[in-house]
Amino acid sequence: MPPKHIIQLDDIEIEITRKSVKNLNIRIYPSSGRVAMSIPKRTDLSVAEDFARKKYSWIKKHLNKGAVQKARKTRRLSYQDGEIHPVWGREMVLSVNEVNRPPRVQRSEEKLSLMVRPESSTEKRESVLIEWYRTELKREIPKLIENWERLIGVNVREFGVKRMKTRWGTCNIRAKRIWLSLELAKKDPKCLEYVVVHEMVHLHERLHNKRFYRLMDQFLPDWRERDKLLKGETRIC
Repeated sequence: MPPKHIIQLDDIEIEITRKSVKNLNIRIYPSSGRVAMSIPKRTDLSVAEDFARKKYSWIKKHLNKGAVQKARKTRRLSYQDGEIHPVWGREMVLSVNEVNRPPRVQRSEEKLSLMVRPESSTEKRESVLIEWYRTELKREIPKLIENWERLIGVNVREFGVKRMKTRWGTCNIRAKRIWLSLELAKKDPKCLEYVVVHEMVHLHERLHNKRFYRLMDQFLPDWRERDKLLKGETRIC
């Protein structure tokens, strides 16, 4: 394993690893608050520190953003006016409107309007929004499958959307059925496409082995960057 060093920039600790790379690369892991930098093997640590100091504001911004996102995940949502809910990678402000009509959700440029009957419970508001997320995904997934079936050379017989705690997607190879996580409606659209392609490639190769990753490189060359985006990692060069 390459040797590691630590540099301290005020309140930020950066883990330095020397690698066979040409450039200095900073990677931020907002969910854990970790900052790592890879540098060419012969680069002096003072050069790395100067580079990191120039990026200090950028690093701090994304660490703070990660802390806010982590706090949101740990608190229970109330589905009240002003609450933030992500949609396709963008933060949307929730507006709750009480109406004597069937519940529904409308989306504008910066706002989600949740229309529910007066005195509706938190659970009811949550279920309405969940079904809206599900509808959003079910509108986009068939288009992706149709496009990638031709490119990958496989056939998906069925797909579904469900809440998953530990996975973004699964594939039943024998049934040629894929399942996608409901949470993908909150991520950048590139993440949904990445997971769809990932599961469809499993129809060629069941295991996560060298052949699987060669196929991923062939069909979706930037899949690694999409994977970082999906996991909430941020990287600059």
